[in-house]
Amino acid sequence: MARSKSSSRWLKEHFDDPYVKRAQAEGMRSRAVFKLEEVLEKDRLIKPGMTIVDLGAAPGGWSQLARQRLGESGKVIALDILPMVGLSGVDFMQGDFREETVLRELESMLGGQKVDLVLSDMAPNMSGVALADQIRAMDLCDLARQFALDWLTPGGSFLVKLFQGAGFDDYLKNLRADFSRVTMRKPKASRARSREVYALATGLKSASRQPGENRA
Repeated sequence: MARSKSSSRWLKEHFDDPYVKRAQAEGMRSRAVFKLEEVLEKDRLIKPGMTIVDLGAAPGGWSQLARQRLGESGKVIALDILPMVGLSGVDFMQGDFREETVLRELESMLGGQKVDLVLSDMAPNMSGVALADQIRAMDLCDLARQFALDWLTPGGSFLVKLFQGAGFDDYLKNLRADFSRVTMRKPKASRARSREVYALATGLKSASRQPGENRA
């Protein structure tokens, strides 16, 4: 079947993309790794010994970089409903983190400890219907925020991809209620035409609940 003109344009843009070429040259799993890299360079989020959870991790670029920055210390746990090829030093769980069995497995991996940093680069498969896509994207962001509130240690940090549009301002308002500081980042690796931005929330004001409590 012949490719559509839009598909052909996307493929050309993708393979001409300097971040795609750089990811391939450096053995990284996706161009998205350079979005996280810029945030890490600016905000010094990762410190030795931290426990990090990467939501929607596949294909694994963010987990890969987080593991590199931690060195030999700390823990990285990657979660996704999609399969992911294993990464040395990263514990991967395939499953939906809204499900109790998945959360029980996570709790076992953590050994009762809480998390220092939650990362979320999640996005839905886009349908092309702008409002529907925005609602689905913000639903995922809210799930990630609730996960962070459940699992972060007091003072912990949360980095989440957002899409500007309906629900965006209310989401930031909620983040600011729960964290001491919320800053916005638009990494150079984010395509200029994209509505995506990243919210970095640092200093969780208090643990909202113990892991495993009141997730319904």
